[in-house]
Formats: sequence, structure tokens, C-alpha cells
Amino acid sequence: MSRLTHVVSGPYAPPVARRELVATSADGSRLHVEVHGEDGAPAVVLAHGWTCSTAFWAAQVRELARDHRVVAYDQRGHGRSPAARAYSTTVLADDLVAVLRATLAEGERAVLAGHSMGGMTIMAAAQRPEFAEHAAAALLCSTGSAGLVAQSLVLPLRAGPARTRFTGAVLGSRAPLGPVTPVARAILKYATMGPGSAPEKVEACARIVHACPTGVRRAWSAVLAGLDLDADVARLTVPTAVIGGKADRLTPVAHARRLAAALPNCVGLTELTGMGHMTPIEAPEAVTAAVRELTALYLPAAAAPAPSPRTPAAAPAAPPADPSAEEKEKTA
Repeated sequence: MSRLTHVVSGPYAPPVARRELVATSADGSRLHVEVHGEDGAPAVVLAHGWTCSTAFWAAQVRELARDHRVVAYDQRGHGRSPAARAYSTTVLADDLVAVLRATLAEGERAVLAGHSMGGMTIMAAAQRPEFAEHAAAALLCSTGSAGLVAQSLVLPLRAGPARTRFTGAVLGSRAPLGPVTPVARAILKYATMGPGSAPEKVEACARIVHACPTGVRRAWSAVLAGLDLDADVARLTVPTAVIGGKADRLTPVAHARRLAAALPNCVGLTELTGMGHMTPIEAPEAVTAAVRELTALYLPAAAAPAPSPRTPAAAPAAPPADPSAEEKEKTA
């Protein structure tokens, strides 16, 4: 059986990158990286969430690349980044640092945007010197810093130890997600998207999420279950905007409010009515506008220096696969 890893037409089909490369993380893990737009344009770095891939940012990449240089990468084990032995918030930070070093010139700054686990990546990296060197501002979309399983509303049960236990079992299930069927779409929509989400948005999310290997999904679910980045939020001193969906069951909007209150330099909290967890796909215009506002405010108007990797960490990527071809089903 085979499955598409993303939709291949419409606004949520990922555009072809101008350049692809491989960034090597501290433990040797290899990360697939894409660069869109022209050198010298204001730089944006996008970090996707749990079970997603660079394809998740298709709408933002297509719009921002008109006048920005957009860097998107696959978190380890996702998309075209191979699975690894280690999964933790430390390696999330290591991987982001590797991508920054591979794609930005020395001293070049960028706006960093992260969705879900991508937002946690930004929090985890906040104390790294490379983050201080390169981050001009940040956007945290549909994310949280702690208490994810206990506060999740995926299961319609009363809050308490039983709901936390059952939620953890569901999110960390050993069962493969299987093919994208009408039932699978309905389940994914209920758990991760607003009730009014259009069918093409549900399809785009389902293709991406179902492509994540079961073993990788389970490994990262264990990290998220024990997440505690509250201390790192206090170190995230760059101007940071927060977006949350009011219908988010995975990271309810209370997480966004808590982040906005805890951040040392929060420059805005946007609560999107009717939107669930998948805000970059559910509300692409709002997320793209937030990134644009941050680049306009916090990146210098002058052209940035052209990127030149400073270490051998960056290497040319293998030729991209035909986006219209189906890949063999990934299994744990």
C-alpha cells in the first residue's frame, strides 16, 4: 500500500524549493532543508510541528517567498529527515541551531516561526548563543510550554488523572494511522481542526500527518508528554508574537494566554475564533500576516548578506522526489 505525503495541487501543495541542502545536527542527524525566495531578502525560518513536514507551511512559503527568503526544514524523523536515535527538547534546539548555521550568514538575523512542536523548538533554543545571534523576532503558533497531555481536550472527559492517562495512551498509540479514509479525515478534523474547516484543508493536514512514521510519532509523543519548557520561555527575550485557535483541542488557547503572560517581550496575542490546532493551514492569511508584521518591524530594511555556510554542516540534498509520485507506506 502506498500513500501521498502531501497534496499535489491547490494552495496547500508545497512549492518547489529554489535550493535544497542537508544540515547536520550536533549528534550527526541529517536534516532536510529547503530555501525559497531570493538571497538578500529578509529571512524567515519555519519550524513545523509534531507529525508534520515542510509541506505544512506551503501557504506561508508560497506567499512569503515573493519578497522574503524562506527557510523550512523537516524535524528529525519527519518528512525527508531520517529518524534518529535521540528525541528530546535538547535535540530540537540542536537541530534548529544546525539549520541556522547552514542557511544564515554570520550575524544575519531572521524571524523564526514555529507551529506546535516547532514553537517548542524555538523555546528550547532560546538560551543558545546561535539563537541570540540569528533571531530577530519569533512567532509561536498553537503551542505550549508544559502540561500538554493534562490540558488536552481531545477526549471529552472530565479533567483529571483518568483523562490525562487515556489522552497519553491515544497520542502515544502504537497503532499505525493507516491510509487516509473518510473516517480518518473525520477523526483528524475532530482532534486537530476547527469544526468549520474546509475539506481541502482537512485533506492537506491528513496527508501530511498520516505520512509520519509510527515509530517517530510515538517517540516524539513521549517527549511532548513530559514537556516542561517554562524556564526556557523566560529566556525567550526577542520580540515574540503568539497565535492560538479558540477551538484547539490539542493545545487549548489557555496555553497561548499563558505564554503571552510569561514571555519577557510579548508583542501580541491573537486568538482565532473557530480555528483548531492547525492554524497555518486553517488560517493561512492570519499566520502569514503575523510573520510579515514581525519582519517589517524587526528586520533591517537593508538587504541581508547572502548566506554562506560557515561549517561543513551543510551539504547538497539528494535530488527531490517527483511530487506527483506516491511513496511507499512508512512503518515503524
